[in-house]
Amino acid sequence: MADIKQTIQDFYKVAQTRDFARDFQFRVLDVSNKGLPVFTEDDLVYATTAVLPGKQISPKEVPYNGFNFRIPGTVSYNNSDGFTIDFYCDATTNARVAIENWITETFNDETTTGDGVIHNNSTVTLAQLNTQFEPLRTYKLFGVFPVQAGDITYSMVGTGEVATVSITLAYQFFRRDNELNAAVNSIGKLAGAVLG
Repeated sequence: MADIKQTIQDFYKVAQTRDFARDFQFRVLDVSNKGLPVFTEDDLVYATTAVLPGKQISPKEVPYNGFNFRIPGTVSYNNSDGFTIDFYCDATTNARVAIENWITETFNDETTTGDGVIHNNSTVTLAQLNTQFEPLRTYKLFGVFPVQAGDITYSMVGTGEVATVSITLAYQFFRRDNELNAAVNSIGKLAGAVLG
């Protein structure tokens, strides 16, 4: 049996070799509606936080002779009905307006018409970064559509804090890409996509 004793020196050696992921080593590279960017590179400058979603298998119970076996069921994707990206508001609130327009395109309350189809080329591309801020891997969320253009809070007795807004999207599933491919490079060296 392998020796499971670990010392502070072992921890230090691993920490030096691998380092640790930091909460700012993450970028929103792209948000697309039917293959067209919803935001420009300048708009993505204002993205402050987002969450890299997880996925899970739902275990199912199968009773047999008084014993409950657990077998893997279907996969589900965390927060697939409410994936949120927070933005600083620029003076013209472009990020929120872009989502408002997308919501109206999806369902127009004036005409009660819209585009209720799930489009596989409506995507969000996220990147995990290394310590040199180069992509380690990308995650692409597919079948994305807008759920909410969040509130913006204003106050006449405010202290001049920068206003923020959250946008919420739904998605169907995601795929991970472990290679630095042409899709990442075509977006550019993370130009303008500054998070937190």
